[in-house]
Amino acid sequence: MAIVKPFRALRPEASKASHIAALPYDVMDTKEARYEIEKEPLSFLRIDRPETSFEDGHDMYAPEVYEKAKEILEEMIRNGDFILDDRQYYYIYELTMEGRSQTGIVAVCSVDDYVHGVIKKHENTLARKEQDRIDHITALSAQTGPIFLSYRRNDEIEAEVIKAKAEEAVYDFTSDDGIRHRVWIIKDPGSADRIKDAFSAIDSIYIADGHHRCASACKVCLKKREEGNAKGGDGNEFDYFLSVLFPDSELKIMDYNRVVRDLNGLSESRFFDRLRKTFDITACGKDITRPAHKGQISMYLSGVWYLLDIKDDYKSDDAVDGLDVSILQREVLSPVLGIEDPRTDERIRFVGGIRGLEALRELVDSGMYDIAFAMYPTSIEELFNVADEGRLMPPKSTWFEPKLRSGLFIHMF
Repeated sequence: MAIVKPFRALRPEASKASHIAALPYDVMDTKEARYEIEKEPLSFLRIDRPETSFEDGHDMYAPEVYEKAKEILEEMIRNGDFILDDRQYYYIYELTMEGRSQTGIVAVCSVDDYVHGVIKKHENTLARKEQDRIDHITALSAQTGPIFLSYRRNDEIEAEVIKAKAEEAVYDFTSDDGIRHRVWIIKDPGSADRIKDAFSAIDSIYIADGHHRCASACKVCLKKREEGNAKGGDGNEFDYFLSVLFPDSELKIMDYNRVVRDLNGLSESRFFDRLRKTFDITACGKDITRPAHKGQISMYLSGVWYLLDIKDDYKSDDAVDGLDVSILQREVLSPVLGIEDPRTDERIRFVGGIRGLEALRELVDSGMYDIAFAMYPTSIEELFNVADEGRLMPPKSTWFEPKLRSGLFIHMF
């Protein structure tokens, strides 16, 4: 039984929404964030990446950096850049990319549902990244980045979304990357009740993206409970975390690819001999070649593209072991190329599918890397299956597009 509640959003004044909305803090570095802020002074990156207000080299995790985020948010509220809604609402958030739309419910979800496994994860988190968002949430007394959640499509929820989208949107703008963003407010109490009841009948919700933000929000809540800040009754705002929930039928997972710096001391001839144990190999020439189905990996080496078809003996029905990314790690990256821990090995780099296979070719042709592997995208059902078993995917198994914008909705507590 999932608890998915409406909330009072702190959100941009309508004329400023397109200026404030920003890509998530963790898809760029400080230099890139500074560049975005120079282009758009109202960018929410000022709050999400507050180290940009300090000189180069300043400790981005210092207490004064998080206090700066709070200062900027309070200033923007005073200036009327943000408004606080008069009561609790569900919101509808639609993103359209290259003609494909996905529409989610913006709400707050229960920390207890995360703790008890109703909200399921498929990735591990890193302590340093968690602590960064813990300090950010604590300083602001707010969650600023929505967690990207998914659920199996539900007819009742879909009907309410369609009804809400027949009204005029409160935000409608296209960001610099060509993504159209539209937002509606569900003001009909009956619709809100039906959405709440429909979610309460759903037994599993899945984190698609935002594992660190989710874990951090939950740890802030649990700490406040330990400190005796819980008020009882209907709970506290910090008992819930900011989310956007999308039906699985509308989501698209892109490939998440790999480039490796060298062949681990092997000659190309010896390298291919090792590959033939696990794969049938087809040379495809110089034209970019994309894997066509699960069980097939594309490889670029010395100016030539190859297709690697996984032999039946190495396929698996296991939720984790059967993933193409697992097979690549288990049969190639670890035993052949010597990359035991892809999270920490500096010889490997992960390249999101949004950059295209051209990016892989350029990285190899530049001489920075010797070899690239292009993956067939992990499916949403594979993600669900792994999470349902309480297990974890290998690092960098999924890349979701389009990215949710930060700054459109803030959950205060």
